[in-house]
Amino acid sequence: MDSRPETIRAVTEASLKRLKTDYIDLLYQHRVDPNVPIEDVAGTVKDLIQDGKVKYFGLSEASAKTIRKAHSVHPVSALQSEYSLFWREPENEIIPTLEELGIGFVPFSPLGKGFLTGIINKKLADIDRRNIIPRFSEENIKSNMVLVDALSEIAQQKNITAGQLALAWLLAQKSWIAPIPGTTKLHRLEENIGSTNVVLTADELAKIDTTVNGITLMGDRYPEFLEKQIDK
Repeated sequence: MDSRPETIRAVTEASLKRLKTDYIDLLYQHRVDPNVPIEDVAGTVKDLIQDGKVKYFGLSEASAKTIRKAHSVHPVSALQSEYSLFWREPENEIIPTLEELGIGFVPFSPLGKGFLTGIINKKLADIDRRNIIPRFSEENIKSNMVLVDALSEIAQQKNITAGQLALAWLLAQKSWIAPIPGTTKLHRLEENIGSTNVVLTADELAKIDTTVNGITLMGDRYPEFLEKQIDK
């Protein structure tokens, strides 16, 4: 959360050293710091770009208002924020803003933190970090399985996995969307890559939208203490 200019410069230098490189391709502000004007952040990154230490400037979980302010100082190349069939709020303001300004979108948790794959259908293990997320309470997992069941049925009709359907849906939204699914398993990596070969027709996309829009998901995206850190 510390985005003071001196901190940005220090962490950039440290990253260059650890990565053993002369420049960073895309430097993200991981979360918006409410104590530092975004114009100062953008200005600092602009200086780093002029120095050749950074090539492009990115934001993460920033509001449309913040994106516009930053972009007015130096072009924002990418926004990394959560977006999936499990969390479609960016469609309201974020995506229209990105399209207007020509900014790429890099959705994190494109598989709904694993929920859209269908492998989570009961209480999580006690050590699972997702336990702090209201949507992943035992009760809400049971309620939200209606979404997974509906998507799984559509996926089966195309002979693909529910995860592949979720990723293919994201890829079909805009040409400038590049989701970043995470995994520690090779077969899951291969499954995720396979989504790039999935073509969803206009009718299939409409069916997915109609299905998802008819489902009320239970539980907040973040617990209250994390929600306070989100730029709005």
